[in-house]
Amino acid sequence: MITLTTSAFSEPLVSPEVHADRTVTLRLKAPNVKEVLMRYDLGTNTMQRDEQGIWSTTTEPLEPDIYSYSFLVDGVRINDPANSFLKYSLIDTESQFHVPGPVTLPWEINDVPHGVIHRHHYLSKICNDERDLLVYTPPGYDPTARQTYPVLYLLHGFSDAEDAWIDVGRANVILDNLIARKQAKPMVVVMPLGYGTLHMLDGGWEAKHEGPAWWKVRDESFTKFHDSLLTEIIPTVEKSYRVSTERSSRAIAGLSMGGEQSLIFGLNGPDRFAWIGAFSSGGLKDIDFDQRFPKVNEKINHQLRLMWMSCGKEDKLFGSNQKFEQWLKAKGIVHTWVEQPGKHNFLMWRRALIEFAPLLFQNKR
Repeated sequence: MITLTTSAFSEPLVSPEVHADRTVTLRLKAPNVKEVLMRYDLGTNTMQRDEQGIWSTTTEPLEPDIYSYSFLVDGVRINDPANSFLKYSLIDTESQFHVPGPVTLPWEINDVPHGVIHRHHYLSKICNDERDLLVYTPPGYDPTARQTYPVLYLLHGFSDAEDAWIDVGRANVILDNLIARKQAKPMVVVMPLGYGTLHMLDGGWEAKHEGPAWWKVRDESFTKFHDSLLTEIIPTVEKSYRVSTERSSRAIAGLSMGGEQSLIFGLNGPDRFAWIGAFSSGGLKDIDFDQRFPKVNEKINHQLRLMWMSCGKEDKLFGSNQKFEQWLKAKGIVHTWVEQPGKHNFLMWRRALIEFAPLLFQNKR
C-alpha cells in the first residue's frame, strides 16, 4: 500500500493569475523548449524562463474584459494546459481569462432577471446534416401568454459555431442587463450554425481565400445557409416561440462572416428584415457592390428601419468596411457607421452588440 501526501506533489501552476492592478500573469512549464510566446487579443508577449523551466509573462494593466490567448511554443500553438476557461472554435480553440470590472459593464453578470437559452437539435434537409440552434428568450417570457416578441437573428464568424455569441460574446448576459436597465426592448435572439456546408472549414485558416475552389465552396455554403434560414430556421422559430411574424419585428446582425451574411441576406431581402447590423464584415474586399447588392437604392430606405455598421480601426478589414460604407452613402442609403478602437475580436464585437441592441425595435428611426 502506497500512502501519498500533498508534499509528494509540486505546487500546481497558476495560470492565468489576475492581479489587483488588473495585470495578468500567464505561466507554462516547458523546460525543454527554446522559445515561448503568448499571443492574445492585444498583441504578443515574449515569455521568460526561470530555473525550474517555467515560462511566464505579465501583461500591462488591462481594461476589464474577457481576453483570448494561446502559447506559441517553438512555433507550435497550444492552449494553456493550466486553464480550463476556453474559447471554443471549429478550427482554433483558444484559452481565455477574465479581468473583472464593475457591475455597470453590460457583460458582467448582475443580480437581475435572466433569460433562458434553449438548444434545438434538428436535421437540416437543405444542409444535409444534423445541427444545433440556440434561442435566447428574455426574462419574463411566457410561452402560454399572448404577448409576442421581436426577433434578432444573430450570426457568428468564420471558424465559430452557434454557441460563440453565448460562450464568448456573452450576448445573453448583455441582453439581460440592457433589458433590466430598460435600455433595450425585450427580444428573442436566434443563433444558428452559419454554414450551409461544413466543408467551408476544410483546411482551416490556411485554405481560406486560396483559389477559386474554396470560393466555390464558400458560395455554396452561403446559398444553402440562406435557404435554410428562410425555409427551415425562421418558420421553426415562428412556430415554436411567441414571436411576431412581421418584417418590422425581425432583425439580422452578425460579426465578420456573419456580418457579411447579414448584409447580403438583409439588403437583398428587405421584405424579410427591417433591421440590419454588420460588425467587422468580411468578404467586402475587391467585389462589385452593385452586382452583389442589386436591390440597393434609395427606395430601400422606406423598408429599412436601421442599417448599422461598425469596425475597429486596427482591424485589417477596416478599409473594405469603410469602402462599403462610402458606397452606401453614394447610393443614398440612410445608415449608421461607427468606427471603434480595436482589432478583429470579441473585445470589439461585445461593444458593437451593446451599441446596436438598444436601437432595435424602437418606434422612432
